[in-house]
Amino acid sequence: MINKVILVGNVGMDPEVRALESGVKTARVRLATSERFYNRDTKEATEHTEWHTLIMWRNLAETVDRFVRKGSQIYVEGRLRTREWTDQTGNKRYSTEIQVDDMKLLGRREGAAAPMQGEAPMQGAPAPSQSYAAPAQSYGAAQTYNPAPSAPAVAAIQPAMEDSLDDLPF
Repeated sequence: MINKVILVGNVGMDPEVRALESGVKTARVRLATSERFYNRDTKEATEHTEWHTLIMWRNLAETVDRFVRKGSQIYVEGRLRTREWTDQTGNKRYSTEIQVDDMKLLGRREGAAAPMQGEAPMQGAPAPSQSYAAPAQSYGAAQTYNPAPSAPAVAAIQPAMEDSLDDLPF
């Protein structure tokens, strides 16, 4: 059985981050995804926006608290969860949420200058498409970051490549 959700969208409001009595952080994020449809008969484009509630725990919640704001574009992977509860009037209510296992920040932070070619990102700022993955048990998030090779590293590789190009038979 597979229960997997992948979404790319824009955050609709600042995340709601709370700490439980045990000290574990949790975050609730509202994410909007949009689809555009073109009607050939009427020659009109219509857009449908779907709103999703994302739930994040521990290090993912910490990351969201530090770097995600209304308007941020994020990529998330997770699982659907449906909660059931009884409201004050005695009616059964249901809510479908996405338990996030992995998140990537897309785009740039507002006010942050983009790094130049071969330059490392600023210390403490997330790089575009930086990944924050949580294991299946959600015991915490392991941060993974794979920067592009720096300019000195590329410069060291290039002469070796040029020398080997002379040995090609064509």
